[in-house]
Amino acid sequence: MNTRPPKNVRTEPLTLKERLAALRNLPAFFELVWQTSPWLTVVNSILRIARSAMPVALLYVGKLIIDQVIVLSHNHTISTFHLWQLVGIEFGLAILTDALSRAITLMDALLGDLFSNHTSVKIMAHAATLDLDQFEDAEFYDKLERARQQTIGRTLLLSQVMSQVQDLITMGFLAAGLMIFNPWLIILLLIAIIPAFLGESYFNDQSYALTRGQTPERRELDYIRYLGASDETAKEVKIFDLSGFIIERFRQLSTKFYLDNKKLATKRSLWGTLFAMLGSIGYYAAYVVIIIRAVDGSVSIGQLAFLAGSFRQLRTLLEGILSRFTSVSQGAIYLRDFFEFFDIQPKIKLAANPLPFPKIIQHGFTFEDVGFRYANSDRWANRHLSFTLHPGEKLALVGENGAGKTTLVKLLARLYDPTEGRITLDGADLRDYDLADLRLNVGIIFQDYLRYQMTFAQNIAVGNIGQQFNRPLIEASAKQSLADTLAAKLPGAYDQQLGKRFAQGVELSGGEWQKVALARAYMRDAQLLILDEPTSALDARAEYMVFERFAELTKGKSAVLISHRFSTVRMADRILVLEKGELIEIGSHRELILKNGRYAELFNLQAMGYR
Repeated sequence: MNTRPPKNVRTEPLTLKERLAALRNLPAFFELVWQTSPWLTVVNSILRIARSAMPVALLYVGKLIIDQVIVLSHNHTISTFHLWQLVGIEFGLAILTDALSRAITLMDALLGDLFSNHTSVKIMAHAATLDLDQFEDAEFYDKLERARQQTIGRTLLLSQVMSQVQDLITMGFLAAGLMIFNPWLIILLLIAIIPAFLGESYFNDQSYALTRGQTPERRELDYIRYLGASDETAKEVKIFDLSGFIIERFRQLSTKFYLDNKKLATKRSLWGTLFAMLGSIGYYAAYVVIIIRAVDGSVSIGQLAFLAGSFRQLRTLLEGILSRFTSVSQGAIYLRDFFEFFDIQPKIKLAANPLPFPKIIQHGFTFEDVGFRYANSDRWANRHLSFTLHPGEKLALVGENGAGKTTLVKLLARLYDPTEGRITLDGADLRDYDLADLRLNVGIIFQDYLRYQMTFAQNIAVGNIGQQFNRPLIEASAKQSLADTLAAKLPGAYDQQLGKRFAQGVELSGGEWQKVALARAYMRDAQLLILDEPTSALDARAEYMVFERFAELTKGKSAVLISHRFSTVRMADRILVLEKGELIEIGSHRELILKNGRYAELFNLQAMGYR
């Protein structure tokens, strides 16, 4: 676990100009909201407009009631019918206000949930278009993590922006009355509120900078939390007695986050108290002016109540609007993180006029001086690769760990594009073929295959998910990988839940999981099959049987095998030997043994272990 400060992470506060510029993200944000549910968006807007008129209506009816009471107190001959009418109207407005508020809360919750789901789907859909090597970059993961966080946090932004518009309309009604009475009260109100606004703005910037700077370490904290309490890690944590080490690292990081947040929260609280005091001074100064006018008879008691209430609500609304403005602008800044993820584009480009994958491969795959280097790395994973994988040929890759074997097969499946050189299929550049068609014709099982917490049948069907309901194909694939005998032993057979994460799940051994994973390779009628050490958990005899059957089942098809067991490797038509990413030998087992080079050396070293 890296304890060094993260690179390329901005920790200083954003400027006012940057914060205002971030508001340009709001139109795109509301376009997403509209896509989520047009009718909910419209209904929510109508309800908020209606709700915005309620405060001034209640205040005005209250003014009329007070004035009517005063009139009746001086003249007992007048009927009280009008007074009770006004009281009934105020009661109805109060009920309507509450109903509108509850309806708005409901609409916000429904729209927020749908928005979170909609944006989560968009993130997964966009992530699916990106390249494999992008997922192997830490900076990319930081952006992905921040984008994921926004799918939940931005539902609050939706409510904040719509509340902002609602309050502005309400302020328009209330301010009209005060402007008629005394325009200077509005100016006094603004002067009292501005310090609080600037303070909130400053501390929101500080909070954003702190949160953004903590992203890499937050990911580490989540990872440590997973290590400390997971069924997948419990075995090694216990046997190596890692709990103390993990807990201590968690404590260090969590304490650091707490202290940083505490420092900022304390400053925010102290300054907030001072700014609130200034706001109260401004409010009561205006209140004194209104009282003086009422005492000298310039306004009625009802007008006094209306103006005082309007000013009080205006102050509350204005504080809320200014405070919420900083939150909205802050949310718009976080939106930049969300949209930045969608700005990431795959480096593997789709051909404008793609070629269909050959129905039958005629000449094979040819590597022409191919080299590949990972982003932000000076070391070549593969270099100067030149060879041909012929139609129907079984090619084995041999080399020590880190020799570039897995990178080579990823290039072959076009999970990566070469940094230099090119790969051709039947003479045409691999980049000119339809990518989806290419992937459909390449069956590949990696050594780090996933153990899906799904049913036995679903675990096999992921090899060709379009055929997930084709039970005969699933069972035939299981038979080809020798997993059918395993299914027969399970209580639920092919419908048995695998893994211990869900109820009634059954955990398999490493070798049993590998048979299930191997079945995925047979789920598609691929012309090229690649096995990247998926049988490492099997014993030598079981692996030999698997590869022997694999050779039978792939007659007429091209195949690439990666294995550290030479008893399996020698079954291939040709063997390609890699060292430090470069091809140093290629030929049949017999040819390479006679050559007495690197392959012969590795073969003899392993053979000595069996003597």
